[in-house]
Amino acid sequence: MTTTDPSPTPALPSLRLARERFLSGEPLPGGVPEEVVAAWRRARFFGVPHNLNAPAACAERPAESALLTAARPVLDRIVPALDADALLVLTDERLRVLWTAGRVPGVAPCPVLAEQEVGHNSAALALRTRRRAEVHGPEHFLDRWQDVSAVSVPVLSPDSGQVLGTLTVAAHLCATRAPHSRAALAEAAAAAIETELRARSGRAEQALLDAYLRASRGRDRAVAALDGHSRLINEAAQRLLTPEVLDALERTAVHARRAEVSGPAEEPEGPSGRTTASGTGPSPLPVPVALPMSTPTPTPTLTPTPTPTPTLTPLALSLPLPLPEGAGCTAQVTPLRLDGTVVGIVAVLEPLGDQAPVVPDPPAAAVALTGSSLPWRHAVGRAVELARSPEPLLLAGERGTGKSALARELLGPGPVQEADAAQDPGLEHALRARQTGRPLLLRHAERLAQPGVAALNSLLDARPDTPLLVTYTPGAPAGPCLQRLLDMLSARTVTLPPLRERAEDLRELLPALAPRPAPGRPPLTWTLDALQALEQYPWPGNVTELAHVVRAVAEHRRMSGPVRRAELPDAVREGPAARPLSPMEHAERTTILEALRRHGGNKARAAAALGIGRATLYRKLRGYRG
Repeated sequence: MTTTDPSPTPALPSLRLARERFLSGEPLPGGVPEEVVAAWRRARFFGVPHNLNAPAACAERPAESALLTAARPVLDRIVPALDADALLVLTDERLRVLWTAGRVPGVAPCPVLAEQEVGHNSAALALRTRRRAEVHGPEHFLDRWQDVSAVSVPVLSPDSGQVLGTLTVAAHLCATRAPHSRAALAEAAAAAIETELRARSGRAEQALLDAYLRASRGRDRAVAALDGHSRLINEAAQRLLTPEVLDALERTAVHARRAEVSGPAEEPEGPSGRTTASGTGPSPLPVPVALPMSTPTPTPTLTPTPTPTPTLTPLALSLPLPLPEGAGCTAQVTPLRLDGTVVGIVAVLEPLGDQAPVVPDPPAAAVALTGSSLPWRHAVGRAVELARSPEPLLLAGERGTGKSALARELLGPGPVQEADAAQDPGLEHALRARQTGRPLLLRHAERLAQPGVAALNSLLDARPDTPLLVTYTPGAPAGPCLQRLLDMLSARTVTLPPLRERAEDLRELLPALAPRPAPGRPPLTWTLDALQALEQYPWPGNVTELAHVVRAVAEHRRMSGPVRRAELPDAVREGPAARPLSPMEHAERTTILEALRRHGGNKARAAAALGIGRATLYRKLRGYRG
């Protein structure tokens, strides 16, 4: 059995003999690794028969899995390059098999890899140790795996760091055993899946930022938006928040998200009198929110109202949050939904009646308008000019450039109907709920289906002065109907520049994107070396990716003073590759850089940990630079 740092183990024949003696109850020969013997003993303790053909009790495979949804595009790219005698397996955190591809002759697929069911294996070891693990031939307990070598890598959550599952590559037993010949493939695939998970989690952070900007409109609104990881607090709210109130809001955000994952459940009353309400009803996504409080009072439950599209819960749906005594303010809390799941809360604070009203400072410019570079000022100025007339307007640009945030700023604080073509590609809900005279914000027009494009073209043909603002991310070639819509709006189209073309705006964006520091702590600042690295990075995810990096650095740093270059993510710290990389190359590069960091820059040790030769490591690094 080997992990990231392989250690010498007995030759296969002697290990086979040791296993046979263990199964027959005879004394074991010397030199058998204690961890292998302990694994065999655990299998015997769990009652796993060594000649098992299939697990006696198989855990039911989940109907939906966020991990599988994120992993499937990565796995689909790997399968065509998979060797004929290799097996690729993805499991969840309970080691239930979610997906398999390929085959190892003579080895039947297994629906669960938990040690309690099938004994020692690399997936169970990787889950337990949170690192790459290998198990070869007779190290397995089952007879059916005596001629199999397997390497497994844990897949970690980009937000919490928890193990979400494992990725395993199995093949016929190798003569060299360790490291596994396909270890680099498993590492790169797991890293690519984590990259995909990180990209998807960025949508929730963008939704939190969008909701915060919408709720913060107005000079006298005190707003805080939280998701348990990030917090956005404006100046007016900062004047009202005490550490106790902020703690209550943080716990409410965490409980709201957990309620979506675990479903409604009654929890026992805690020592401070806190209770957790459980909701009932036919809603497939319950929204019971545990509201922390200092004294036992009835806990309200937040129940969703039917909405035409399953996007964000409207801010009108809010309930009071009981706050600690002496808080000096009240809080109206709204759960924030994305794709039908609670991703955070938005709280609007009001001072108590017997206190002087809050006199806020002049509000800072919204993130959507931040920037003084010539390309950005020209684009925003052109958009503001076109938005003065009631005719349709199209905002185009790469993913994460701020199209939706700018659109909401242009539409102002009045009522707006919002439609998302990613959720409603045919626009059935949006057009059915259409209210004459109310502006319509259509996001992700590139995701429109042909019926939706046709309906929108018909609407514009009949009423060309419809107050409509559309966001569009170029990508795949547009179909005939969508191209007609784009041609119709070409004269009123504004293309937002990507962040790499306005790098001089980065120093203005950093303070606007940084979370509000805790009371008594200084705001986030950056060394010149860190700023240089940030300005040189190409930011393929644009402002959304920058916001994610800033918040991640602010939350995870354990030191004071300006942020240094060493605290930045590997890809940002090391600088961009000299040529565009494919998703697999990007994931492989990230894995190699992480291995180099973990081994202090020692390329020989990093190559051994990755299961590749040192010459291969040098060649790959040169390829990324060239």
